[in-house]
Amino acid sequence: MDNSMGREWFKQEGIKINIVDTTLRDGEQTAGVVFANAEKVRIARFLDSIGVDQIEAGIPVMGGSEKQCIKQIVDLGLKASIMAWNRAVISDIQESICCGVDAVAISISTSDIHIEHKLQTTRQDVLERMRQACEFAKDKGLYVSVNAEDASRSDPEFLTEFALVAKHAGADRLRFCDTVGILTPLRAYRYIKTLIDAVGINVEMHTHNDFGMATANALAGISAGANYVGVTINGLGERAGNTCLQEMIMVLKYLLQMEVPYNTMIFREVAEYVARASGRILPVSKPIVGQNIFCHESGIHGDGVLKNPLTYEVFSPEEVGLERQIVIGKHSGSAAIASKFNKEYGIELSKREAEEMLVKVRQLAIDLKRSLFDKELMYIYEDHIKGRGDRFGKDNS
Repeated sequence: MDNSMGREWFKQEGIKINIVDTTLRDGEQTAGVVFANAEKVRIARFLDSIGVDQIEAGIPVMGGSEKQCIKQIVDLGLKASIMAWNRAVISDIQESICCGVDAVAISISTSDIHIEHKLQTTRQDVLERMRQACEFAKDKGLYVSVNAEDASRSDPEFLTEFALVAKHAGADRLRFCDTVGILTPLRAYRYIKTLIDAVGINVEMHTHNDFGMATANALAGISAGANYVGVTINGLGERAGNTCLQEMIMVLKYLLQMEVPYNTMIFREVAEYVARASGRILPVSKPIVGQNIFCHESGIHGDGVLKNPLTYEVFSPEEVGLERQIVIGKHSGSAAIASKFNKEYGIELSKREAEEMLVKVRQLAIDLKRSLFDKELMYIYEDHIKGRGDRFGKDNS
């Protein structure tokens, strides 16, 4: 696929990609993760502040606290559509209706391995269960997403038949689930293109990250015509997780050059909150929101960013709630040292002073096996420039 052709197609057609966030459902299904109700409500508010189109709030048939929390989220009066997850069982959908949601996801497996070993039934029974559940939900005035679980391992002809039955039953869209994350971008493109050409139904990409390709596979599906994408904050989700909300939105904006209506400036704040609530550390190198994404240590990179940030940054750190940092360490250059002292400490170093300091900076960074703290830089400045003795030599002896 030619990326420039993809960008041009989106511009010409004015395509709107709808963001469906499932942090509160699939994200909470991450092994060991449990959100308190107050946390779920706050996450829902965050998602609405970002501007996601639909929030999958949970599974009403679980009852108790789960059902109560979904009702609470519905009562917030958010701008986003509120969806509940269901099996292809009418009693599940009745529980969702009791919560007041405006949309339901009706999920059933379509791969033979799931049909035979998990459901222990037949393809025909799968079609009939899905059709009855979908028609019931549509009769109740609900928006319906029919979820083809394990779609990426399903027989393409049966999946097409499944989608046609869903469409005729009134389904608003098909959720294509790469349940075990085995797609590649090329296969994803072919699957979705064939499905849309044959059925003519809205498709949501729901991809898992088992092989590190969730975002790439979702993008491939979008390029093939899918107009919904399922995401979670920080890429939470079962096993290796789902497509990451922050990554997907920035991909749409910068790689596909689409006009996106989403508030990206709170991305870091939201990422930190969900990381704490889920008990999952936010990696410093996490794409888009990691602390290191706008940290520059390499002399060549640091010098380039100081001259023009666009040399090594595609977008500004402020756009996602971060700040640029010039880190001083083994790979730094004298220009970065001079700039840091000037801008942060109000000390103007000559070129010679910066170069002389650089020697000691690099040696200390090697000794400590890390970049240097501000206080350590000031010690070097005092020792080397002001001639106050080698404090580091004494401390490390």
